[in-house]
Amino acid sequence: MILKETLREIVRLQRHELEFLTLGTPREKLDQIDLHNPLITIISGVRRCGKSTLLRQIMDKRECFYYFNFEDPRTIRFEVTDFEKLNQVFEEECGECPNYFFDEIQNVPQWERFVRRLHDAGKRIFITGSNASLLSRELGDRLTGRHLTFELFPFSYKEMLDYTRHKRSLNSFKEYLETGGFPEYLKYRNDQILHQLFQDIIARDIITRYQIRDQKVFTELAIFLITNMGKEFSYNRLKNQFGLGSTNTVISYLSYLEDSYLLFTVPRFSYSYATQRAFSRKVYSVDSGLSRANTASLSPDMGRFLENLVFLHLRKSGREVFYYRNQSECDFLVKEKNKITRAIQVCYQLTEENLKREIRGLKEALKNTAAAEGLLITLDQKDEIDGIPVLPAREYID
Repeated sequence: MILKETLREIVRLQRHELEFLTLGTPREKLDQIDLHNPLITIISGVRRCGKSTLLRQIMDKRECFYYFNFEDPRTIRFEVTDFEKLNQVFEEECGECPNYFFDEIQNVPQWERFVRRLHDAGKRIFITGSNASLLSRELGDRLTGRHLTFELFPFSYKEMLDYTRHKRSLNSFKEYLETGGFPEYLKYRNDQILHQLFQDIIARDIITRYQIRDQKVFTELAIFLITNMGKEFSYNRLKNQFGLGSTNTVISYLSYLEDSYLLFTVPRFSYSYATQRAFSRKVYSVDSGLSRANTASLSPDMGRFLENLVFLHLRKSGREVFYYRNQSECDFLVKEKNKITRAIQVCYQLTEENLKREIRGLKEALKNTAAAEGLLITLDQKDEIDGIPVLPAREYID
């Protein structure tokens, strides 16, 4: 519980701090958000990817707004019963206003009760959160049909160019593959920022929230996964490798990591759902720079980084993604409207030595899934081989 006057002071201080938060680089996601839609707008994503800045960009399009950041350490004692006092403070400090902006609201248990009441009163509400499971569970319980969720990721290549004022080129693209897109890191280029970010996600978003006892093993598992982008894993193999008690523990740990947006897993394709669940999965990182900075490897596998970038592009588009393995392999199958529509192979550089293998995997995937389109993505080569387009990654992700 927080005293009303304490809330007033926090509201004033946060409002003052907002004045020093620049609008920053316009996010591509901003054009996708209908600011006049009456539904609650949820912006979810990994820590430090720019959710608060996106909120600020939306605020700039509103004549008036209320704002409260629940990630602020000064709000640690905030309870659901304090929302009424907070609303009184808003009205006393800023006058009557229909627009509410809340940062990291999932930190307050039962927050959805207050938000539903605001929505019923015709208010416009914008919310950020960095835990997909908490947001989805609470939204599903009380706010079904009342919200739209938008996922925000670290900067895309285009956003990175806008932010750094670099020119579009092969060199800037290769740099982006290594640096990733976290804004603060791109500003200071200090790997300690990415080390601390990783620790914050692990400690604050997962270990503390889910009361994980063996913190060392959990952290080692997380590092192993984000630094093995594009590689297959099985729950049983991870259980044995890290000495975990059961595959259920591994499954839970993976769900926590995915809910925090630190990583994503992709299933192997099968027409049978039961068979699909029994197969190994592949893992991808939310950001290649975060993976690079938190591994002991001195020479990053740029082919894996390129594959990770293509996956993130597909993930941002909202498409369902699988990988293919039978006699040969194909990196991605894209599912749309209950059918596989596209097979995608990623190869950092096509050579005489790997060309047959890459094309063989793509053709087998096309044949066995009846996908209408195949595509081979490389770092910088453009061609057509047996009717299959070969595109530079820069062209594909534009």
